[in-house]
Amino acid sequence: MLAKRGIQRALYCGCGAEKILAQGLCATCYTLRRQDEEHFGGLREMVLKRDGYACRVCDAPGRQKRSITVHHRVPGKSVLHLMISLCPACHAKVERTKVVRSRMPTLLLELWREKHPAGHEQTMLDFGAQDPPAARKLFEGKTD
Repeated sequence: MLAKRGIQRALYCGCGAEKILAQGLCATCYTLRRQDEEHFGGLREMVLKRDGYACRVCDAPGRQKRSITVHHRVPGKSVLHLMISLCPACHAKVERTKVVRSRMPTLLLELWREKHPAGHEQTMLDFGAQDPPAARKLFEGKTD
């Protein structure tokens, strides 16, 4: 830190970057903070902390704070209880999947139904081996 007449100025951003853009932040951190205010009402960090920096569907940990996405359950409404942490894979399934199989995790299926109320759900058929049916005669009562 440099001191000039009692004023201290940061040489580095909190992330370690040398170039400071504004408010003591590098360009990346400044942009992320601005986006947080615009798109999440400043609640993104609170949602991540509440959810333990992990995906609520598959429990994938966020290696970094930006590797976990905050999903709005009601588009455009930034309210803490209407936001949820998702990993990029689960978030993509909610946002981009057009046809869903009902064997998805329950929470993921619920989020998908909220996003696509008129969407098509496909029930998976189980073709696995089952107990054979009881032996029966094909032509009962007929004799040749």
